[in-house]
Amino acid sequence: MFYVLSKILGLLINPIVWILSLLFFAFFVKKAHLKKWFSIAAFACLLIFSNKFILNELLIKWERKAPDDATLLVQYDYGIVLSGMVWYNSQTRQINFLQSSDRIWQAVRLYKEKRIKKILIAGGSAEFFAKDTVESVLLKGFLVKIGIPAEDIITEENSRNTRENAVFTAKLLQNFPHKNLLLITSAMHMPRAELCFRKVGLNCDIYPADQYSGSRRFGIEDLFVPNARTLFNWNAFIHELFGMASYKIAGYI
Repeated sequence: MFYVLSKILGLLINPIVWILSLLFFAFFVKKAHLKKWFSIAAFACLLIFSNKFILNELLIKWERKAPDDATLLVQYDYGIVLSGMVWYNSQTRQINFLQSSDRIWQAVRLYKEKRIKKILIAGGSAEFFAKDTVESVLLKGFLVKIGIPAEDIITEENSRNTRENAVFTAKLLQNFPHKNLLLITSAMHMPRAELCFRKVGLNCDIYPADQYSGSRRFGIEDLFVPNARTLFNWNAFIHELFGMASYKIAGYI
């Protein structure tokens, strides 16, 4: 129930939905003062949620920073990589990598450098209508094709969200001896992921990937020019804020 509700509410916390809703009301309401205020609110939302500087400042505070490799242990038994980085094209039968796929490439690099012994990919299907496409299995198949031995890749195939990533990974690791774990996911997602894994008793070192934030910039483009990509990034950030709040209420973190 929590999973279904979170998916539905996730559609409603998109800034683009808010802007379109305000424009809809501005167009259809008959009272002039309401039409004016809905229009102003829509314009204000568009300016705020397309502003690169505002979002970057917030993400600098929110995202976990990637560590210097020198601060990591010499080697980890497992690098736990959370899914949510690909979509499957059923026509071409290929997986397509999203921005968040940096997490799997960082895991591959750390594996090649012998910083992690094995890669554990956590994630089943998070789609309502594509439950037969298990992301961890798809990713394992891809990694085997590029030369990583199948015996060095473990898949957790049942989880649909971050909470379940942690719960099912903890159960899976009961069957595999381990001492040191490295959790690898997006920098924006890491605060919630780390808390979820701690909640189930897995104390992992962390390796945040694909950071959205950057250094502070005060150019005209950053301060005043609307940016379409920023709208997308705001959606991801609000999703994390909503996820953190809902997980806290549900007792998952």
